Amino acid sequence: MRFKVRNQSYLKFLKKINFGVLKSIFFISSLLYFCIYFFYNIDQISFDINLKKNAINIFLSFLFCVLSIYLNAYAWKYIIKWFGKELKSYNLISFYVLTNILKYVPGGMWHFVERFNFIKKISNSHIALYSSLIEPYFMLSGSFLLASLGVIFSPLYIFLILPLVFLNRKLIYLILRRLGSLKGKIFEVLRLANSKDQFEKRIEIVSFFPTKALLLEIGFVLSKFIGFYICLNTFYSSNNLNIIFLLVIFSLSWSLGLVVPAAPGGVGVFEACLLFFVGQNIPQNIILISLIYFRIISTSADLFLSLPFLIRKLYKRI
Repeated sequence: MRFKVRNQSYLKFLKKINFGVLKSIFFISSLLYFCIYFFYNIDQISFDINLKKNAINIFLSFLFCVLSIYLNAYAWKYIIKWFGKELKSYNLISFYVLTNILKYVPGGMWHFVERFNFIKKISNSHIALYSSLIEPYFMLSGSFLLASLGVIFSPLYIFLILPLVFLNRKLIYLILRRLGSLKGKIFEVLRLANSKDQFEKRIEIVSFFPTKALLLEIGFVLSKFIGFYICLNTFYSSNNLNIIFLLVIFSLSWSLGLVVPAAPGGVGVFEACLLFFVGQNIPQNIILISLIYFRIISTSADLFLSLPFLIRKLYKRI
């Protein structure tokens, strides 16, 4: 009985916490941390780059960023397929790629809104809702699985596989309920009732575990990492770089950027976390310039692929 009372008081305490404010504080703190590092090392930073020598590296980094977007799009397609809906006559991949730039719009949810409306028109609101809510969890699971390679440095990294354990047909509704409670703003924008009854409606999940979608999400994070690694090697060609260490901290940093909605596209949070995790293993000026170039390259890839969508939106307003 005492345990039940303590548990209820703990839940009441959690409800009182404004997680939106905490996320905003974390976002602002991350930006400040990055800015402090930047201005502290500004005298050692040079944006000059030898295009004749490094043009191939920059282009390769750009290509891997483009590849990551397409891998993410195919993962979304297989998530929808896992929920029992095959949409062969509609080009889901193109629509996903075209709307990817919207993740940089403040609020961090407008790409979900566009995709929800698209799937709702060609399928139904339940499939649209489920696929919109669960996709970030797939990305997080894939990223954490890569970060769990850090178990060779510390046994604690084994706990990063926990999100993967819940990614199955029996436990998927638990995840969807939790995501639904966290994404209250999305429900408001989509004009859906944020009720528990929604998640009781059955969907025809075709297999116990979404292997294809998860593998594609892992490929998505790996492609992003390769793009970053090429940037880093452009400015820091050292044989002392531990690629597993870099992959682990990249995956962790990218995951933190994903779960902080206040950060459009993870801007600031990803960079600050990677700076913090790298520590003194790489010269600060080198990692700063690599992060800045990688952000420019990855955003350019999003912008390049989404240009037709942006032009069409602009034309409709005119």
